[in-house]
Amino acid sequence: MKQQTIQHPVTLKGVGLHTGNTVTLTFHPAPADHGIKFQRIDLKDHPVLSADVSRVVNTQRGTTIKLGEAQVSTIEHVLSALAGLRIDNVLISLDGPEVPILDGSAMPFVSALRKAGLNNWKSTAIFSK
Repeated sequence: MKQQTIQHPVTLKGVGLHTGNTVTLTFHPAPADHGIKFQRIDLKDHPVLSADVSRVVNTQRGTTIKLGEAQVSTIEHVLSALAGLRIDNVLISLDGPEVPILDGSAMPFVSALRKAGLNNWKSTAIFSK
């Protein structure tokens, strides 16, 4: 199944593992063919970075993507949650350079995304409520 998004925005807040900064992250629904993108709302012009292997600039102790001067670090748990739920269109806004670590797993992201509602999702036993 492709072209999945969420029904409503959902926000999480936590601390970045490496920066120690508090970060607010919001998942927003996105149209078909949008892909998975991160937006740094704390930076001028709110740059948008595609979650694409061509953007990876560092994999030491976490994955970092970069576009110009904008970067987003520790993206692997968010991407795991999205992959597990088969969400391939979402805009992830954050007000800092790093995704919050939360409990150190993808589960808080999965829970939040499920609360946001999965658009066109056909649930399976693994993800049913």
